[in-house]
Amino acid sequence: MADRHLSQSPEQEIAELREEVRRLREEQKGQTQATNGGAQHEKQEHETSEPPQEPKKKHPVRNFILILAAIALVIGAILYWLNSRHYEDTDDAQVDGHISGIAARIAGTITGTYFEENQQVKAGQLLADLDPGDYQAAADQARGQLAQAKAAVQAEQPNVPLTQVSTETSVATTRSDVTGAEAAVEAAQRDYDAALERVREAEANNAKAQADVARYRPLVEKDEVPREQFDQVVANARARAAAVGAAQASAGAALKQVAQRQAQLTEARQHAEEARKTAPQQVAVRRANVATRQAAVAAAQAQLNQAMLNLSYCRIVTPVAGIVAKRTAEVGEHVTPGQQIALITQTSDLWVTANFRETQLRHMRPGQSARIHVYGLGMDFNGYVENLPAATGSVTSLLPPENATGNFVKVVQRLPVRIRFNKNQSGLDRLRPGMSVEPKVRVQ
Repeated sequence: MADRHLSQSPEQEIAELREEVRRLREEQKGQTQATNGGAQHEKQEHETSEPPQEPKKKHPVRNFILILAAIALVIGAILYWLNSRHYEDTDDAQVDGHISGIAARIAGTITGTYFEENQQVKAGQLLADLDPGDYQAAADQARGQLAQAKAAVQAEQPNVPLTQVSTETSVATTRSDVTGAEAAVEAAQRDYDAALERVREAEANNAKAQADVARYRPLVEKDEVPREQFDQVVANARARAAAVGAAQASAGAALKQVAQRQAQLTEARQHAEEARKTAPQQVAVRRANVATRQAAVAAAQAQLNQAMLNLSYCRIVTPVAGIVAKRTAEVGEHVTPGQQIALITQTSDLWVTANFRETQLRHMRPGQSARIHVYGLGMDFNGYVENLPAATGSVTSLLPPENATGNFVKVVQRLPVRIRFNKNQSGLDRLRPGMSVEPKVRVQ
């Protein structure tokens, strides 16, 4: 095979071919001598009855044919060796493909199965049913929670414009209160000013009355004016003095009224400022409540979607087309999430994994043509090298070798090369993963 030829040098192969030709020549010479010996023995037996004859000579055509055969054999061996240099083959190869494991996505009890092993299935085909009772109830509950959340949103949404209107009204009212308080302060201030004027007037009148008493007193003592007139002047002076006290009291009350009005103005301004600042916050609170309700709606919708997904998972369908390689599902069996119920081989996408020796990859490149012999079918298929490996098989194995420990023995490694079948070939539908093949790649 080509593996044995490529492991030897060209000089060694030529020497072997020469040795093979020499051996064939010796065998032919031995057969000729045996034939001649038999003829001589027969001649000796008949010497007594037959007259002596001359010995036969070798036919020149026979010798020429033997020489031509030997030359042809040598030429054929050389041509075979030259041709084998353009190909690399291996018997460590098999058909590979995608094998999909179909598993349950939810827990449940299988109520029906609709497939068998080695059955052809299509993508989207129903394989098994799970009991949907619990998941239908969960979906109904999620649907009710969604309706409740939507109703809460509808009840909360009108509060936003109502709050906005009420806050605007409150701001306007407090502004009006501030204006009224300012007017009341001004009125109180005017009343206080008038009271001060009345105090000044009463004081002036009191001063005149007291002066009259002072003028009339000497006259009364001299009896120049009647006592009655003096008494009237004195009474008038007392009345004027009392009027001053009353005016001062009224002015004090007016001053207190001014202070009260100013306090009311300050309070009104504070209320107006509070209304102005809290108005947008109150609206924001209402809007936040609406947003919270809407978030609750989104969460309820997500729960309903999940519940509907779980309900749909009660129908286990195959996502790929192919052939069922193994069935592990039975009616009445309780399955858990991730538990496998079937293996499906995707026969529409197959390739060959050929484990070539590392010395055979010197001239191998992606895109090179290949001839693939399938032992199980006795057929040959055309293909091409799709890609070269990233690592040797020993490195990617479960327990890779550790050359840093113990004695190191150099072993020629093998690398898995992927060879893709050409499309539209007869018999591709009969290929199955795991079938042994012998690919031959044309490397030059």
